[in-house]
Amino acid sequence: MKKIFEMTLANILIDIIPHCGIIPQKGDNVVSYNFSAPMANLKPSAIRELFKVTGLPGVISFAAGNPSPETFPGKELGELAARILAERADIVLQYGITEGYAPLREAVAERLRNIVRETDMTVIVSGGQQGIELTARVLCDPGDTVLCESPSFIGALNSFRSHSINLIGIETDSAGIIPESLENALKSAANVRMLYTIPTFQNPKGVTMTLERRKKILELCKNYNVILLEDNPYGDLYYDNAPPDTIKSLDDTGTVVYVGSFSKTISPGLRLGYVAANASIVEKIVVAKQGEDVHTALFPQVLAHEYLTNYDFDAHIAECRSVYRRKRDLMVSACEKYLGADIIVPGGGLFLWGSLRDTDDSMPFYRRALERKVALVAGGVFLPDTEAVTPGFRLNFSMPSDEQIEKGIKILGELL
Repeated sequence: MKKIFEMTLANILIDIIPHCGIIPQKGDNVVSYNFSAPMANLKPSAIRELFKVTGLPGVISFAAGNPSPETFPGKELGELAARILAERADIVLQYGITEGYAPLREAVAERLRNIVRETDMTVIVSGGQQGIELTARVLCDPGDTVLCESPSFIGALNSFRSHSINLIGIETDSAGIIPESLENALKSAANVRMLYTIPTFQNPKGVTMTLERRKKILELCKNYNVILLEDNPYGDLYYDNAPPDTIKSLDDTGTVVYVGSFSKTISPGLRLGYVAANASIVEKIVVAKQGEDVHTALFPQVLAHEYLTNYDFDAHIAECRSVYRRKRDLMVSACEKYLGADIIVPGGGLFLWGSLRDTDDSMPFYRRALERKVALVAGGVFLPDTEAVTPGFRLNFSMPSDEQIEKGIKILGELL
């Protein structure tokens, strides 16, 4: 029985997951569907597909990007939820306005007071992912080009692809996007409308763009009349030194669209994010959102606002930092002890990026790790060019237990 289970697991992990989904066979009685051009060749996120198997018995997962449940303020949210539903059910279970629950928007604006300008507006969205997607929808036409770090966040890449946007990867180093590489792309690529960047604890590499680079990147975008989409889900989760000023805080011309989220600091299940940008952009995002989901669910918005109002949110974030700092250090120590690969140690965020030393493609390593019931993410899924390969791979340290970190990294070391 154990052998059958292991064979089944291996087949699921190795054969299905790299292709991002189960494709049912077409029978005689199955309708033939014609999908839209942007969606026809778009595959589901490899990481989301991995979730289907990482919970199986015995699997050690370094693949997820989830925050640890250890950091969730469950007790506090439970008490607040009971009171809100008892006293305000007629409000929180009703429709809301598209821009978002006004007190939460005000609380977000207050937290962003050193970042935004008087000409900016803020809209509450269903997670940072929706903020990225809506920004692309209102600012880019099919066939336009978006520049982004290579590698980059797969959720954003798939959002851009779903709008038939061309993606061009920009070379990075330990200080973030290389300005010369960006300028070359701005000069040579056609119809460049936007630069997408995660300058702080970048996903997946974990590097942080220096302040000097941030200023240079912003200046290039201004000079070439290109919108800069700054995605900052990890900025509060620093473990060594506080990161440099956001690019949005340096912007005085309305060039930067800023996306943030409560997913990593309160709970991803609430699906709460926000977009701050020039009012003219946000007004269009509001119109696009009306056609997508009308408004972000009102109950989570009220719940988040009550939590921000009644508890010390900054103290909670400090506790999150403490949890993740210890887990990061544990994984780094295990990598140094067991793993024969080059590791980037991040100053914050949830990920370590490793690079294999004797190959250009990490996919075989990924497959062999899955055979040993250790799930990581092969770096190729993060590349804008879907045909490219990389020796890189991503490890998450926020979700696995201490024992799993030690055991899993040891197994990976044995494979290498």
